[in-house]
Amino acid sequence: MTPRPWTAWPAREALARAGLTDARRRLARLVRLLVGGALLWSTFSQRQVSGWGAVAAMAGILAVGFCAWGFYRATLEHRLWPSVGLLVLLLGAAFAADRTGFGVAAVVLWCGCAVTCIQRLPLVAALPTALTAFTGYTILTGEGLFSTLITTGGLFLGGYALRLDAEARGNAHRLLVQERAARAAEAETAALAERARIARDIHDVLAHSLSAQLVHLEAARLRIEQEPHGPFRDQILERVVAARSMAREGLAETRQALSALRGEMAPLGDYLRELAATDGAEVVVEGAPRPLRAEVSQAVRRVAQEALTNVRKHAPGARVSILFSYGADDVTLVVRDSGGRRKGPAGLPASGSGYGLLGMRERAELLGGTLEAGPAGPVAAADSADSAGPRGSGGPGAPGDTGAPAPDEKGFSVRLRVPA
Repeated sequence: MTPRPWTAWPAREALARAGLTDARRRLARLVRLLVGGALLWSTFSQRQVSGWGAVAAMAGILAVGFCAWGFYRATLEHRLWPSVGLLVLLLGAAFAADRTGFGVAAVVLWCGCAVTCIQRLPLVAALPTALTAFTGYTILTGEGLFSTLITTGGLFLGGYALRLDAEARGNAHRLLVQERAARAAEAETAALAERARIARDIHDVLAHSLSAQLVHLEAARLRIEQEPHGPFRDQILERVVAARSMAREGLAETRQALSALRGEMAPLGDYLRELAATDGAEVVVEGAPRPLRAEVSQAVRRVAQEALTNVRKHAPGARVSILFSYGADDVTLVVRDSGGRRKGPAGLPASGSGYGLLGMRERAELLGGTLEAGPAGPVAAADSADSAGPRGSGGPGAPGDTGAPAPDEKGFSVRLRVPA
């Protein structure tokens, strides 16, 4: 044998209970109950045990149990000297039990220490410790040499068989964990490949279509600008310019979605600053930046986009501030505006489905987060749908469904909090 098996600890998977079947667990509990029952029976069946003697015997049993628990913990952590020290204490308890007339308890402790020593300690430490204990026990008990050798050999073989079985179980558990990790990596690779395929399809169809629309809308704008001025010409030009802006924003969002699918998104703080630059919004990032899950990062981006779109639609000219903070277990995005006083482009406030805030809230809830929104600061999530009006998710029939901001509106706030 090479030196390695003599000095190596059993693997932690072998020393722990990982990978044990229910039958093995029940058998282990039965063995522990039998050992404990033998100790109790041998202790309290003695006639001389009564009064303070019974108290002392019970204290000794509890001390033995505590030392056995400490030995199992120390061997699980591969701490050699504490393990050997606790084992010596247990063997000393066995010798003391034999000297005071508790022979059955001494035999149970002796056999248990011998088997457990071979099973859980490195062989270079287990063999000398066990041989020393056997020698001392033979001298103190006066057992015959032949019977002692047979008993010792049987306990050695039993402990080593348990050691090999535990090692085989630990190896099987490690292989199972590795197989599960490999399957998870394979599934992740397949998901990334599928996302890349979807990104290519979106790029080939939607991005090219939007680019073509931008070209045609730009050509239409240049052609309309050559016509004589008039109400009809100005109205058509305004509509074409608005459609061109919407197509440009759609193309930008498509590219962001493609970057998200490919896992190539820009840092969140940089994205928020770039997004706010078009509206002149103030951006503050608090906390130490760290990588976020793709779903969380995409949710923050979409909520910021929708909040700024609502400001442009319902409060044009309002001052906007964006606060993004990294918490210990979550991230928070707050978008506030000061309230608008001038009208936006004709028809813009009434555009859209009216469910922007509802979609943002559903996106947050899917990630285990919350979204609160309402005028003059955040309100409870349950009330925001009724109090937000057209800028929330009140939908058709909500008060002020025309989309025009109220004359005394003091601003609006959207607050997103999601686990990170």
